[in-house]
Amino acid sequence: MTAPIIQEHDSLSMLEELDQRSRDIFRAIVETYLDTGDPLGSRTLSRYLSRYSVSLSPATIRNVMSDLELMGLIYSPHTSAGRMPTNSGLRFFVDSFLEFGNLNDEDRSEIKLKFKVASKGQTLDNVLTEASQVLSGLSQSAGLVITAKNDMRLKHIEFIRLEQTKALVVIVSENGSVENRIIELPAGITASNLTDATNFLNAKLTGRNISEAREELRVLQESLRSQLDLLAGKMVQQGVAVWAGVTETDPGHLILTGHGNLIGNLGATENLESIRQLFDDIEAKEGILDLLQLAEEGDGVRIFIGSENKLFSHSGSSVIVAPYRDGNQRVVGALGIIGPTRLNYSRVVPMVDYTAKIVSRFLR
Repeated sequence: MTAPIIQEHDSLSMLEELDQRSRDIFRAIVETYLDTGDPLGSRTLSRYLSRYSVSLSPATIRNVMSDLELMGLIYSPHTSAGRMPTNSGLRFFVDSFLEFGNLNDEDRSEIKLKFKVASKGQTLDNVLTEASQVLSGLSQSAGLVITAKNDMRLKHIEFIRLEQTKALVVIVSENGSVENRIIELPAGITASNLTDATNFLNAKLTGRNISEAREELRVLQESLRSQLDLLAGKMVQQGVAVWAGVTETDPGHLILTGHGNLIGNLGATENLESIRQLFDDIEAKEGILDLLQLAEEGDGVRIFIGSENKLFSHSGSSVIVAPYRDGNQRVVGALGIIGPTRLNYSRVVPMVDYTAKIVSRFLR
């Protein structure tokens, strides 16, 4: 049976619709699902609640379950099975019932230690990869890091001839990352042209990000014509266009570790197709900038459950992300985890938040 689709509800108003008995039953169903992944039947639920001095008969529980199902908060995966939370039910539970505390001392110490070791003489890419691996290991999910190349600031650029009609553009950013792109050379380009183009770009564009570099070259059209010959000028424009083009064909740098955890978390073989779809989405980098933009819109951690996340909407996964910032407090990326909807949200959310703050501190 497919989980029902319900319209969006305001969590507060929905909470007010539930009496204490309904809240206890709903909470028990969700907590059991998050712990075991299994649906919960009325008899088992009656015994579960009795441990907390809540005495309800299976018949009463079934009536409440029916009401919760009509609200779209729970569903039955099979005709005679117990109940599980829908994605909407999980969202309601996270918004209304879950309390997010501070990260425990053990997790905090492990994250600090990993970053202390990783940050010694390493590039930003190395540190971000470590962040992804730390989150993957602690959460037993896949660790995710997204960097927006749009904000990459230029430190050095150089043209290196590969053959008569091709050159390698080496782009080094201030954060230590290196981009290598191959461009077509206009006919007649000489070694002297390559040197002139390299010197020109480094003199005019060092310290600028992609959009600033493009604007600067637009302003410098006359300089391009007067300081460089026409062929070299075209090459300079082409080189920066290739660099700036990452927003179209390669929207951002995606670091994903712990792929195996996603498969290990599968509860049934029918979910394999969802995981394949997830890997396809990751490979295609579909919607990376959308997810980064969504992370930017909030001050802290964002939680996307099931189809709520645009990046992996077909896989039914949950994504928890938080933005990280540079020394100017600009959002330059996001990090977090991808996992099943059955996550330990109360532990993972502060973990992602703390890791994002550690990365931001490193950038400062």
